[in-house]
Amino acid sequence: MNAVVAIDSLKGSLTSMEAGRAVCEGIRRVYPDAVVSVRPLADGGEGTVEALVSGMNGELRTITVTGPLGQPLECSYGIIGSSGTAVIEMSAAAGLPLVPEQDRNPLLTTTYGVGEMIRDAISRGCRRFIVGIGGSATNDGGAGMLQALGYDFLDSDGKPIPQGAAGLKHLATISSDNVLPELSQCRFCVACDVTNPLCGELGASAIYGPQKGATPEMVRQMDLWLGRYAALAAKTFPRADASFPGTGAAGGLGFAFLTFTDAVLESGIHIVLEETHLADYIRNADLVITGEGRLDGQTAMGKAPVGVAGLAKQFGKPVLAFAGCVTEDAVACNHKGIDAFFPILRTVTTLSEAMEPGTAMKNMAGAAEQAMRLWKACREAR
Repeated sequence: MNAVVAIDSLKGSLTSMEAGRAVCEGIRRVYPDAVVSVRPLADGGEGTVEALVSGMNGELRTITVTGPLGQPLECSYGIIGSSGTAVIEMSAAAGLPLVPEQDRNPLLTTTYGVGEMIRDAISRGCRRFIVGIGGSATNDGGAGMLQALGYDFLDSDGKPIPQGAAGLKHLATISSDNVLPELSQCRFCVACDVTNPLCGELGASAIYGPQKGATPEMVRQMDLWLGRYAALAAKTFPRADASFPGTGAAGGLGFAFLTFTDAVLESGIHIVLEETHLADYIRNADLVITGEGRLDGQTAMGKAPVGVAGLAKQFGKPVLAFAGCVTEDAVACNHKGIDAFFPILRTVTTLSEAMEPGTAMKNMAGAAEQAMRLWKACREAR
């Protein structure tokens, strides 16, 4: 028996690797000599750093950066030493949950701390970057991040513009004279699963501004300032294209990466599957197992388990999935490569009890064991 297990984290309960190890335990109760490869899985959002660091022999580094409202903030990112790769979640330094609801105001929030994480990773020898940009509290077009990397964003008096989207109102000059020299050696793979342009009715300000605390008037102003920023950038930086899909991600951070760094925007799950070389493990497997905390109709729209299933089907492999819970519309996953899925709950319980890590591990292992018993019986009956 050769099985590959790649399960997304059960958020608030089990990490990707913990869930995978529980499945491995269940498999070996039925096939004691099974070869089981437990691989990390994430979709480029929350949990990506943890998954890749724990699954690829990396290390976590914790530093103090500038938080979204300008306050000192402790945050962590991952370093995969074997490949000189830094794994960063922008939300660790500029995420919406870091700002209390009553303080949410994208005119003031900054991505400066994201740039400080990148700068620190560069100082430690990293030249490859995987950056998840979901969940931002910002709408500054990535100006804060770029300032932290040495770009000069100046007003008409030659002074640095203030932090936040409001600073773009005063932007008159963008200069790369003082950029970190090592930045030109860096390659950024940016996990981005949205296609919004920078400006307009589908842009960063209009679509995502309100959830960050923007009023209709603030949305109008920020969209105008981002448009001016893009036009100014285009005069000096030929890659500037405010209409390119994904430039509106994370309040314009997608635009900043594409315009001012050597970057590509890619599907988060595609990046993770590539970085973990999952295809190399699936190629010779008898069975592929995936899953996540909640399997539903959205899973079928391209979330991590369906990414795994799609890859497995390229090699003609059967796919099972386990989840903390499943919904009626999860049946759509059966049309996306998941041959069968199973909820792991074994009794009526409260949500908090079900999410207790020890309970979740036990339930996951038990569900995997019973699925393997059926698998074994079917194979022996042939």
